[in-house]
Amino acid sequence: MVDYVNYWTERAEIPAKQIVQWLGVASSKLYDWKQRYGKVNEHNGAIPRDFWMEDWEKKAILDFHHSNPLEGYRRLAFMMLDADVVAVSPSSVYRVLREAGVMDRFNGKKSKKGTGFGQPSKPHDHWHIDVSYLNICGTFYFMCSVLDGCSRSIVHWEIREKMEECDVEVILQRAREKYPGAKPRIITDNGPQFISRDFKEFIRVAGMTHVKTSPYYPQSNGKIERYHRTIKGDCIRVTQIESVEDARRIVEEYVRHYNSSSDCAFVLEVGKIEVLLFRVWSRGPSATVPAGLIAYDTGLVGREVAAVQNPGTIRQRMAG
Repeated sequence: MVDYVNYWTERAEIPAKQIVQWLGVASSKLYDWKQRYGKVNEHNGAIPRDFWMEDWEKKAILDFHHSNPLEGYRRLAFMMLDADVVAVSPSSVYRVLREAGVMDRFNGKKSKKGTGFGQPSKPHDHWHIDVSYLNICGTFYFMCSVLDGCSRSIVHWEIREKMEECDVEVILQRAREKYPGAKPRIITDNGPQFISRDFKEFIRVAGMTHVKTSPYYPQSNGKIERYHRTIKGDCIRVTQIESVEDARRIVEEYVRHYNSSSDCAFVLEVGKIEVLLFRVWSRGPSATVPAGLIAYDTGLVGREVAAVQNPGTIRQRMAG
């Protein structure tokens, strides 16, 4: 711009002020450009200050952090001051550690919500537990059910007048007595019975693990929620119930039917062999059977078709 104005000032003998006015530039701006003419364009760059940290100071902070990895940035600032390493503020220590990427350990793990649920690979890997209300003759009772996540079978259930933490422990212990060798992962919501310290200690002593679902997200425990909705809609609300004993009898019959239904995958004990029943009818005649499992045909429920030792088709197993 300065060269352009000088060129036309000499050629046209027009004052520079007039040319600048035609260009829409203030005279003071042209004067500033003339003062910086020939210099590197760093007039708006960062100007070094005396209080800026030097490279050796940043390196000293990082080295001191590696020597004391469990200390926070505030404590590190005063520890370095006492040790005569560097004299910087806690905010400066935090900024150096953040730029170096060593503060990530305080961020924790990323949420896996919405990425899908890892389904269990065999029976008794996951047990879903939930408590639901039952209105019986104007009185509310509690029904607690334990559902196997792989087979969708009901391991144990009870109807009680109250459902405190000790009651949940009793129900879960009775479910464990049916399958003594099972060490499942217990999946529950964030109810007061399941977040108590006593329940956590019970899970530890029993050798199981506990996973709580996301708050205000019942879909995380959707298997047991769907079962409670099914039993209420198909059994309890459509039946005339006169007492809690009558309710227990009706629910027991329904659970027996639910676990033995031909279109429901469930866990069954045949002698000492625990087998998984599949929906054979939905897979077709060429359905493959996983190794180690016993296949049942829906038309022959209760009759063992084949003890599968190696993978193969159901039709071939039945022919053999």
